[in-house]
Amino acid sequence: MSASHELPGLSVQLDKLVYHHGDNLPPDRPHAFIYHLTIRNDSDLTVTLLGRKWVIEHADGTSLVVEGDKIVGETPTLAPGGHFSYNSYHVGSCSGRAHGSFHGLDEAGRRVFVRIPAFDMIVPAG
Repeated sequence: MSASHELPGLSVQLDKLVYHHGDNLPPDRPHAFIYHLTIRNDSDLTVTLLGRKWVIEHADGTSLVVEGDKIVGETPTLAPGGHFSYNSYHVGSCSGRAHGSFHGLDEAGRRVFVRIPAFDMIVPAG
């Protein structure tokens, strides 16, 4: 199987990050961060995204790696100029930093990926 390469023109943008705290969250993980992302394909190739890898580095020194097939249950195909937007969330016990990648195939069947730029999930003071 061929190595994966980062496809120029494929990009990820954090559109919005929302902090949530409430009684409906587990007591050991009382902080939720809802993130809204857009994946844009400004390359000349059609791309099908097949999965993702997230790395969450928590302020308490622990980390969490989440890998899996699909993106919120979908395998979006992005033609040149296309985009895919979605939202999801992370629930934790403290602040953290998230980053990762989406991976898939271009129209020629070559493995490609795009990095998710790092963003901070900060629990508000008080």
